Amino acid sequence: MSIPADPHGTRAIFERIQASVRDSARDGGRELSFQAMGTACRVFWISPASRNSVVASGIIDWVARFEAKYSRFWPQSLVSRINASAGGDWTALDAEAERLFALCHELHFLTRGSFDPSALPLLRLWDWKRNHHRLPEPTEVDAARSLVGWAKVQRQPGRIRLPEAGMGLDLGGMGKEFAVDQVLQWMRQNGAASALVDFGADVRVDGPPPAGRTAWHIGLENPGRPGSAWTGLGLKSGAVATSGDYHRKFELQGVRYGHIVDVKQGRPALHDIRAVSVVAPSCTQAGMLSTTAFALGPVEGLRLIETTAGVAGVILTEHQTLASRRFYEYVVS
Repeated sequence: MSIPADPHGTRAIFERIQASVRDSARDGGRELSFQAMGTACRVFWISPASRNSVVASGIIDWVARFEAKYSRFWPQSLVSRINASAGGDWTALDAEAERLFALCHELHFLTRGSFDPSALPLLRLWDWKRNHHRLPEPTEVDAARSLVGWAKVQRQPGRIRLPEAGMGLDLGGMGKEFAVDQVLQWMRQNGAASALVDFGADVRVDGPPPAGRTAWHIGLENPGRPGSAWTGLGLKSGAVATSGDYHRKFELQGVRYGHIVDVKQGRPALHDIRAVSVVAPSCTQAGMLSTTAFALGPVEGLRLIETTAGVAGVILTEHQTLASRRFYEYVVS
């Protein structure tokens, strides 16, 4: 049987992303902005002029391939094929996909189950994009929870299977952050002396900052006034990821239900946290910690950040700012 040249329909996504690209020169380097993976993306780099076109085209190509392969919203993606086969046959994995699902397993273990890529049945039940006239019934929640559990997912070398019909995978809890790390690594290997990658406010930087600066400056969005920053951080290298419920949410009878689902409770995390930001060596780690801290709540969330080596973070609630001991070492404004 012949293998299609474009098995995931990457070309269509590449063309969609390419149509949104804005390319400009600034701060002695190049910047691309575009829409991909359901969010606003921005990439800045400094490289020899002869490498600029290679880096620019490579970024768009990499992101298009990643979205086409792993987005559950794209019907031709690997994840969509895995989900469509739930309760049925195994789905073959290449080496890259095996590494990604191995990382999912590791993150699930490190967060004691708070990060669970099999949470799609609950995400569908509590979908913040729908017009909710009522909350799901307890029986509906129980039915969805019965289909969730990373331990249920069957993995063998070169293949994966969801054993029960109705199960489903969603990589939204780490996919974008993983992409940030991989794109930055690719850029550095392909001629970028310095780089900043920002996918939906999940950011990683590496290399010397633009001339005239002692550090890369990264703003943290104000949940009460989206589009403005409540403070700024200065990083020599590393990543910052933010998780919050002030963009993606629905409200019913005066209660806010965000998009971050507490899989152990089977519902969106309910507390007064508005946003959690974490500084870590990689964006994948920062995103995993910020999302997990949000789900745990302010007390346990801050404890998680404080007890994780090499990271710092801050939790904004309705009434207070809770910062880890090292957080203010990064604050520049």
